[in-house]
Amino acid sequence: MDHDLPLITTIAAAFTAAWVLGIVTQRLRLSPIVGYLLAGIAIGPHTPGFVGDLKLAQQLAELGVILLMFGVGLHFHPGDLLAVRKVAVPGAIGQSLVATLLGVAVAVAFGMSARSGIVLGMAMAVASTVVLIRVLTDNRMLDTPHGHVAVGWLIVEDILTVVVLVLIPALGTAPAVEGHAPAPQGVTGVLLSLGIALLKLGAMVAILLLAGSRVIPWVMVRVARLRSRELFTLTVLVMAIAVAAGSYKVFGASMALGAFLAGMVVGQSPVSQQAAADALPLRDAFAVLFFTSVGMLFDPAFPFREPGLMLAGLGIVMVGKPLAALAIVAVIGYPARTALVVALALAQIGEFSFILSDLGRAYQLIGPDAHNLLVACAIVSITVNPLLFRLVGPAERGLQRWPALWRFLNRRAAARGGQVNEQAGRVLERSAEPLAVIVGYGPVGQAVDSILRTSGLETVVVDLNMDTVRALTKDGRPAIYGDAFNIEVMHQALPRATHLVITLPHSTNRNPLIAAAKLVNPDMKIFVRARYLAERAELEQVGADVVAYEEAEASVALARLVLFDRGADPDTVRRETTRIRQQLGAEVGSR
Repeated sequence: MDHDLPLITTIAAAFTAAWVLGIVTQRLRLSPIVGYLLAGIAIGPHTPGFVGDLKLAQQLAELGVILLMFGVGLHFHPGDLLAVRKVAVPGAIGQSLVATLLGVAVAVAFGMSARSGIVLGMAMAVASTVVLIRVLTDNRMLDTPHGHVAVGWLIVEDILTVVVLVLIPALGTAPAVEGHAPAPQGVTGVLLSLGIALLKLGAMVAILLLAGSRVIPWVMVRVARLRSRELFTLTVLVMAIAVAAGSYKVFGASMALGAFLAGMVVGQSPVSQQAAADALPLRDAFAVLFFTSVGMLFDPAFPFREPGLMLAGLGIVMVGKPLAALAIVAVIGYPARTALVVALALAQIGEFSFILSDLGRAYQLIGPDAHNLLVACAIVSITVNPLLFRLVGPAERGLQRWPALWRFLNRRAAARGGQVNEQAGRVLERSAEPLAVIVGYGPVGQAVDSILRTSGLETVVVDLNMDTVRALTKDGRPAIYGDAFNIEVMHQALPRATHLVITLPHSTNRNPLIAAAKLVNPDMKIFVRARYLAERAELEQVGADVVAYEEAEASVALARLVLFDRGADPDTVRRETTRIRQQLGAEVGSR
């Protein structure tokens, strides 16, 4: 029997091509997103061989968009943004404005409309969450102050993307296509449509966040009590897809926006963690189809047909955006290293760019060339970004060879911390007691500081969070604002310090800091927090005296708790914990 199954064959081809090319890109230490986009190109109409059903792929990709935005809303935590709001909010808005203006300039220069340029610029303004988190994690910067600023910046970009989802239909000049609300005509129509859209948006947000925040969590908890994994997963899907579809049908909003708000509401429920765990595999599977469908629309001949447009687009993504971010972060008063990390981390585009592109194409705001440009820029920038990010250290050292430029980039940071650092210097001058310098004032740093001070050892804290430094200074405590990995920041404290305690778990500049600190004060003992036993050799080589390994201490702590629970005497517990510490140390030393 002869079967015509375009849906099955398209899904099979998309998943298979994405699987193969995803493995290849992963082995090359690139983001799998590059592989998924290449898979779409391979099964698209612009390359020889099998051609998937583009319409079916795009419909499946719509589910990918819904689940992607649902996941963003589910993991949206205002607290992550509030911690770095003073740099992330103005920074993301300023950089997005620069990218949008550059997009308009490029569009007009290459014969497109200003409206096309607005959509193009906004799509180029937003970086990929997946790529940014991956790059920061690979370079051990996710848990650093630099990483926190970059992630907070990305959260603001995500929020701006949600706002843009409302604005794009108001910019549209073409009749609606299937699945999208009608576009307005003329200036009056645009303004009227925008006003109506904002009113509808307000009503939708009010209903979802006020009424929905009571109903949806209540439903989720009741279903969870049935103890049926299948029903709970189905409930998560209903919340994501039904709310997204209802947002479009009832309020005329994009389904992506509805999915984001649904995720925010579900995230408030007591079972949000389980909802995230159940939604993740489905989101990842449909996200693959989303990226593949984006690749299917790409014409590989575009870079050769429009090299000027291609270079201009890459210039916005990989030069204009990073330079804007670098300048904004430095002007706000963060150290040059933070500015470099944020600038390079954001020098790429990804999933949200394609979501905006799809909506722009639906309202005929952008044509095939603009879409081809976004896909090409994404492939190049995502591929190059991990390699580019490895230049943070060399770029920093290169800038330091130009003292005037380095001081200029750090001028605002120095001025920002000048007053509190001077006060710290005066406090240190009045005392001749032994001193411990604590780098980082997170939960670990706070615990170390409390124990040392209770035991009578004077401490000085070095941190990049100005609010933390000011609070300590207000209490009469010596605290230094700045990047501890710039040894000049700690010149007041290191010469008389007896101990240096580095509580930050990861940093590419941790080893140079240890070596430089030893040169300033050879008699000072350096205690370092590290995550993995495998880091022992390099830390000891640069001069660390004592290293506390998280994976070792966690195993020891768990074993101690079990032994005490079993009624073991303190001597036995002490003997066994000492033995396992020695064993772990010997195993690492023999590697």
